[in-house]
Amino acid sequence: MASQTLMLFGGIGAILVLASLIGLILKLRSRGAPNAVIDNLNARINAWWVMVVVIGIAFWLGTGAVILLFYAVSFYALREFLTLIPTRRSDYPALVAAFYLALPLQYLLIYADWYGLFSIFIPVYVFLLLPILASLGGDSTHFLERASKVQWGLMIAVFCVSFVPALLTLDIPGYEGRNLLLIAYLVIVVQLSDVLQYVCGKLFGKHKIAPNLSPSKTVEGFVGGILLSSLIGAALWWTTPFNPWQSFLIALLINLLGFAGGIVMSAIKRDRGVKDWGHMIEGHGGMLDRLDSVCFAAPIFFHLVRYWWT
Repeated sequence: MASQTLMLFGGIGAILVLASLIGLILKLRSRGAPNAVIDNLNARINAWWVMVVVIGIAFWLGTGAVILLFYAVSFYALREFLTLIPTRRSDYPALVAAFYLALPLQYLLIYADWYGLFSIFIPVYVFLLLPILASLGGDSTHFLERASKVQWGLMIAVFCVSFVPALLTLDIPGYEGRNLLLIAYLVIVVQLSDVLQYVCGKLFGKHKIAPNLSPSKTVEGFVGGILLSSLIGAALWWTTPFNPWQSFLIALLINLLGFAGGIVMSAIKRDRGVKDWGHMIEGHGGMLDRLDSVCFAAPIFFHLVRYWWT
């Protein structure tokens, strides 16, 4: 596992070094003149350096550190989501339960490898608990809307994201001790799809795919980014229990789910009248701006691997 993990992170490091050099050359060619595109590119590259280092340290420290990392990711993502929704005093018990009961218990269940409970804890038990807590305040104003928003926030920011570290619980014959690479595969493929859709869209994009939700997404960018990222997924088959054609098909599926997640989360942002979920990650926006595609891909990827490879 160590050699393959080092190879993978070495390749990511080489790509980031190349990207940093390109960003530096572009900056020098601009002769110091303000250029929003170049500045944003360099900010994104710097942010990727930080994110890769943080994930690398968590991988090095082991399972507990990876679960703790994604617990923190879910906490900040949930805070971003719930910050954008209007709340009333009677919602406070439900919000407290979301942050200090549902969130930690979901990750404790994953750490304990209790699949039978962590797979239904939020969508069943917490789903029923939250409106009960909200109703105790006796405030019926927009009750259904308020309760649904808290439930939806937990589903996206906690339940779906938690299936990334849940990959560590899978017992895959012949793949023992290498599950960290499954997390790397999922994150790399889905995030590369976002990047490549953006690049292909800038180079070849002419036809908007969802102009009212995400004006920067184009049909050309969608097709090019999904295809290229799926081919990269096939090339990364050696990090997974899949063979090359299986890796391509799985990469294609999670890329399509990632695109769907991005569109859905864009619709929520437009509904709330904001461009980004936050400003936590320079050049990227908030935590949810980086997680939107992973949110939809992670649970499907987890169950696909669990049902066919364990």
